[in-house]
Amino acid sequence: MDKNLTRLAIALVVGAMAPLFDSTIVSVALHTLAGDLNASLDTIQWVSTAYLLAMGVTVPLVGWLQNRIGGRRLWMASLVVFLIGSVLCSLAWDAPSLIAFRVVQGVGAGAMMPLLTTLLMQAANGRSLGRVMAVASLPTALGPILGPVIGGLLLGAGHWPWLFWVNVPFVVAGLILAWRFIPADGPVGTAKLDVVGLALLSPAVVGVLFGLSNAGGDDGFAQLDAWAPLAAGVALLIAFVLWARRRKHTALVDLRLLSHRPLAAASGLMFLLGAALYGGMLLLPLSFQDLRGTDALGAGLLLIPQGVGSLLSRSLAGRLTDRIGARTVAVLGFAVVLLATVPFAFADGGTSVWWISAVLVVRGFGLGAVMIPIMAVGFVGLDKPDMPHASTITRLSQQLGGAFGTAVLAVVLAGAVAGGDPALAFQQAFWWAIGMTAVAACVSMLLPGRAAPAPEPAIAETPPRETSAAA
Repeated sequence: MDKNLTRLAIALVVGAMAPLFDSTIVSVALHTLAGDLNASLDTIQWVSTAYLLAMGVTVPLVGWLQNRIGGRRLWMASLVVFLIGSVLCSLAWDAPSLIAFRVVQGVGAGAMMPLLTTLLMQAANGRSLGRVMAVASLPTALGPILGPVIGGLLLGAGHWPWLFWVNVPFVVAGLILAWRFIPADGPVGTAKLDVVGLALLSPAVVGVLFGLSNAGGDDGFAQLDAWAPLAAGVALLIAFVLWARRRKHTALVDLRLLSHRPLAAASGLMFLLGAALYGGMLLLPLSFQDLRGTDALGAGLLLIPQGVGSLLSRSLAGRLTDRIGARTVAVLGFAVVLLATVPFAFADGGTSVWWISAVLVVRGFGLGAVMIPIMAVGFVGLDKPDMPHASTITRLSQQLGGAFGTAVLAVVLAGAVAGGDPALAFQQAFWWAIGMTAVAACVSMLLPGRAAPAPEPAIAETPPRETSAAA
């Protein structure tokens, strides 16, 4: 990558570390938060659920906001919102206040994640997309490695508010680097907000996510608080599709882009990748706790090898994507994930920790290799104005896929546990996860192969810092 693109990637990645560390750290601390705030576990789960729903509401707005105020301004504003939410969370006095402040954090994080991809893809201009995505995926790889360790150390040495102060150095550094290295772009359009589209899509995402998050209860999808919001969300989603087809390029999210084969295939695979990734993140720590008797922190530490594997595959997957194409890398990556998930379908409480760790390194290697080509290929052949819409589509696909995979595996696991043998129940659930991964490997064949390299731009390098009035 050229110097300016590298600087931009570093600035964005440093800022993105905050929300990705935050999510893994908070997940480790839920039991501690429940005890310190005198709240039930069902109530404290809303600390994570509210954050997720706030992200779902915000993601559809990102493309329009970027066009209205500019990418750098939106990125820095999102960092400030996340910083404010983090400080407020550290000052929370009870569970309801903490849940409310997590919503503020979720709004900032919901804008940052798709914008990170958009800004990098627009700056890359079709060049070295695999390498660009390898850099962009760095926070995703580091989060599972360092998050549980940082959370455990903070909980052991101090009080829970320090969990949220960890975000402050990343956000401050991210703001400084953004001001220095993200070019000031300013508004690029004056299109009015698609209010009807927003009123349909954001509640649709919230309804689907909320319904799926509730499906893990005793009655699964038969619960009223699962099927009712899920049905309402799907109905609103269908209504948005019909509305967006009429609005075409003025819709909140331009769904016409799904006629572009690379984006359509990448979106479907992001859904399946989300299901495989987040579904596995449900089963693995639960199996460690239920079958091996570890606590939440111990389960998180056992997942570190998977994060290490993901970190190791980033650079290789990025180079191979640029050299041999996304299809081959994605198919091989899903095959590795599939093979490395099979041992868990035979594991029980007596399985060697060293064997589990070795398999998790391989599984993480496959997950990291898969993510990069799928994220990169969706933007191949798109014009810059279309990239914010593509980022929104792929981000929503991954988020909905993660919720779907988690819900399905939770229902399967709950039904199997009722049979009385926990080890057998987890084995059955892992076979479902293997099936999802096999479907994803087959769909990967629809991805395009190696594309011709994009021409180098003929313009001179821009200075690292803009001083125009648009700043």
